[in-house]
Amino acid sequence: MKYNGAEIVVRGLEQQGITTVAGIPGGANLPIYNALYGSTIRHVLARHEQGAGFIAHGMARSTGKPAVCLTTSGPGVMNLLTAIADAKLDSVPLVAITGQVPTAIMGTDAFQEVDTYGMTMSITKHNFLVKNPKELLSVIPRAFYIAQSGRPGPVVIDIPKDIQLAEIDIDPWPHISSDIAEHPVDRPGIEQIARIINASHRPLIYAGGGVVSADGSASLHTLAKQNSIPVALTLMGLGTFPPDDPLYLGMLGMHGAPSTNFILDEADLLLAFGVRFDDRAIGKVNEFCPGATVIHVDIDQSEIDKIKPTHLSMVADIKTVMDSLIPLVEENQRTAWMDRVNTMKKEHPVAPPEPTDPFNPLHLMKILKEITRPETIVTTDVGQHQMWVAQAFPFDRPRTLLTSGGLGTMGFGLPAAIGAAIANPGTQVFCISGDGSFQMNIQELATLAELNLNVTILVMNNQHLGLVRQQQELFYQGNYIASRFSSRLDFAAIGRQFGIRGVNLEDVVDPRTVIGEMLQKKGPCIIDVPIHSAENVYPMVPPGAANREMIRQVCTA
Repeated sequence: MKYNGAEIVVRGLEQQGITTVAGIPGGANLPIYNALYGSTIRHVLARHEQGAGFIAHGMARSTGKPAVCLTTSGPGVMNLLTAIADAKLDSVPLVAITGQVPTAIMGTDAFQEVDTYGMTMSITKHNFLVKNPKELLSVIPRAFYIAQSGRPGPVVIDIPKDIQLAEIDIDPWPHISSDIAEHPVDRPGIEQIARIINASHRPLIYAGGGVVSADGSASLHTLAKQNSIPVALTLMGLGTFPPDDPLYLGMLGMHGAPSTNFILDEADLLLAFGVRFDDRAIGKVNEFCPGATVIHVDIDQSEIDKIKPTHLSMVADIKTVMDSLIPLVEENQRTAWMDRVNTMKKEHPVAPPEPTDPFNPLHLMKILKEITRPETIVTTDVGQHQMWVAQAFPFDRPRTLLTSGGLGTMGFGLPAAIGAAIANPGTQVFCISGDGSFQMNIQELATLAELNLNVTILVMNNQHLGLVRQQQELFYQGNYIASRFSSRLDFAAIGRQFGIRGVNLEDVVDPRTVIGEMLQKKGPCIIDVPIHSAENVYPMVPPGAANREMIRQVCTA
């Protein structure tokens, strides 16, 4: 039977279990859209290719399964690059299928031609330029295998238009397995790690997004409880450890809990599980855990010793490693160490919000936590609001905080929330954004209204690029430039223009009641929350400083 390249693509997606794709059609990928017309796959029409990419992020990050986005050539691909790079840094299994000009005119600066293959080499886990329709039979399953095996990441499949239209005979249709191979662990290495843990006096686990990717949350909790090992999490690791557990230290790093950053200094053993020692987490490298033996376990060989030299390392699946350690690690109450940890927590608490101010950001986060369910998915954009969420909204489960960590992309939150709501029907989804970030992909309100999803958007509106303004205040002598918006937008009113319910809390006395009332009705809504423009995120570690050198109050001249 004859199939053209576009039909092979669509059937290949169906075989991979894909039920929804996000994208925008154009001249160079119309054959794929024509093949989708007769498919069971649902297509979500985004309003911008970056929006399509982040909708796919929302699906992939909330489920752990690869998600797909489609774009045309040229500007379509260019608009998608940020979402692809974001997936690379945050280890998101994304498959981007891009249209390309016909092979006969490639390299001629044809209309809407860019070198997709060349541009995406450094921001993908792998990329393909398909030159024969028969290649698609193996390229599609390979792309999914690569995207989700080992350290997850994005894969790009660039397909010229003539390859999409070219027909070949296929009988029978080949079956190519994309099952993920298991990673055996080094048994002697496991035994050595266990001995080091048992002999340590002040061990500490530093866990991150790798634990989420490996579905290792339960294993992390079991290991920590058995040996009384305190656990500090990165931004990407939030939700992998119960926030009400006495062993939980909270988030470390630039905006982490003060006690956590000080406790790290006293550890004699650092167990780095599924982390990459990024600068926002560890601060000044040679002063991070200066007296600790460092053991690093990660699925990605390239992360080992890349930033922080280790005493012992292992390239392996982190869940498998933790499960192998549990029977070898002794039960230990570590009374002296836990007493010291609890003392540090009391001596260096996170500053409480002003009880008289209902619009204090930390207070608002507590309100939201009280009126949401444990399975609620929260997406954020990037800036002050992102850190307030990380500090004050306790996440009970993995994959319930979706945020752009490594790339720090403003405009991530709204489309990611759309994707999360699509992939998790019936689950409450919150997008918490700032007025600067929200404007980056505000056009996706049209997509949200069209889909009528249960997504609540809370915009912290301070008329500023808040974290930029804060850094200008603290580190640039208050030289404020290009960080203030002269006009104050009413995002609730803007939402209503898209057909979305909206409320502005500017004159509201009791925000809890109003927010609760908005959540009682189905469908999307926007809540515009006024935030004091001078409100800062504390603590904050100055660039290039050690974590212990965090700023915990406003600097005065």
